[in-house]
Amino acid sequence: MEKNWEKENLKLAEMRQETASGGGEKLIERQHAAGKLTARERLEALFDDHTFAEINDMVSSRATDFGMDKKKKPGDGVVTGYGKIHGRIAFASSQDFTVSGGSLGEAHAMKICRAMDLAMEMKAPFIAINDSGGARIEEGIDSLAGYADIFYRNTIASGVIPQISVILGPCAGGACYSPAITDFIFMTQSNSQMYITGPAVVKSVTGEVISAADLGGAGVHSSVSGVAHFVYQDELSCLNGVRRLMGYLPQNHLERSMTVPGKEVDRTASLPDIVPSDGKRGYDVRLVIETMADQGSFMEVQPDFARNLVVGFARLKGRTVGIVANQALYMAGSLEINASDKGARFIRFCDCFSIPLLTLVDVPAFLPGSQQEHGGIIRHGAKMLYAYAEATVPKVSLIMRKAYGGAYIAMNSKGLGADIVFAWPIAEISVMGASGAVAIIGKKKIEASPDPAQARREMEEEYNQKQMNPYVAARHGYVDEVILPEETRDRIVSAFDMLQEKKKQLPEKKHGNIPL
Repeated sequence: MEKNWEKENLKLAEMRQETASGGGEKLIERQHAAGKLTARERLEALFDDHTFAEINDMVSSRATDFGMDKKKKPGDGVVTGYGKIHGRIAFASSQDFTVSGGSLGEAHAMKICRAMDLAMEMKAPFIAINDSGGARIEEGIDSLAGYADIFYRNTIASGVIPQISVILGPCAGGACYSPAITDFIFMTQSNSQMYITGPAVVKSVTGEVISAADLGGAGVHSSVSGVAHFVYQDELSCLNGVRRLMGYLPQNHLERSMTVPGKEVDRTASLPDIVPSDGKRGYDVRLVIETMADQGSFMEVQPDFARNLVVGFARLKGRTVGIVANQALYMAGSLEINASDKGARFIRFCDCFSIPLLTLVDVPAFLPGSQQEHGGIIRHGAKMLYAYAEATVPKVSLIMRKAYGGAYIAMNSKGLGADIVFAWPIAEISVMGASGAVAIIGKKKIEASPDPAQARREMEEEYNQKQMNPYVAARHGYVDEVILPEETRDRIVSAFDMLQEKKKQLPEKKHGNIPL
């Protein structure tokens, strides 16, 4: 039978209209009333203008049980495709809550997996926008198998291409584990939730009445659990945050990040005003970072979790670096369980994608106490040691003030493979502070002295002169150069320029066994 162009074109236009309409006008209005964009509106905001191309737009479920034959919609509750972000190809999936609550069934999962496979073949980033009621109960085991297929691809793609999850609605049950495997998780204050067991289940088991936000909202995951990396007030600012992050990342593990020339202002002369020479006084290390990085380029990761350690991306002379810094405002910058996890994860991401590491050191210790010991600080702290030692990217450290004990070692010391270590003249590099050291090594002498207080002061002064300065470490080769604060940015930039073509190979092996 001969086909008619006009008739067939009209049929295609009608099918496209049905696909684009999602769950219908009423459900779209309800989505907007909740402060949420539709799946396609989110993709339009994420990608460069007019670059997004949808794939598998007419795929629908094959299920027929429990009335599914009447519920089918083209696209099956998820939009997948590709486009450009900052002119570079990226792939994405965006769940459509207006279609069956964005629930995941066999066809829904197949579409996501197909986009992930293309991302891997093209060695381009993959971004998953989550807004789903979870597994489609009507499809049973096929839904669970669909999640498993996605988890497997997340794992295989890890370290090959950047993977970003954006939670813009519910993400419940097993669905949480795909974002958990990806590199970064974005959430919004108002509508994002992630939880393995929902409020109803918690209430039925414990009798506790708890809201979805209190159980797994953005506030919980950004400050308590450490699951979320970035939180924004609304969806547009969140998606713009994703776009900003993408500007710091390479396309894959074989490429480098973009060079983005920025405005440079010499602000290093203010460093002595920011960092007190008195090691007992706090300061905001983010102000230190701002004096070194290209103006306005620092993007902090997990700012509300483990605040005693600051991590994030910045640019030096237009090139991306990852920064790890002790934050003296919290716990005096000491390392503990959460900071160790946060730091190790960030270090390993940077190493995966050839992003150089700058470490700013002002650390008195691993946080002492039975709570930390019983919580496994030995195991968690070892992650930091492992991550730095394993990293083969250019690694530069600056010791600003305190660098004591095992925590000094963990913060990218020379022994863990730091390529260049700088120190300021006020730096103190030792097993511990003078007071603690003298209390141990001078105990008998102090007790035997006719003036114990004077004897203690004299011994502390002697210890300070002989041990608590950067020159001892420099003479022994553990510090490459003692520099003035105003020289900091230039010396760090110079070091990274020198290290730009660094090549280092680890011993051949299947993989290491990080202390998880």
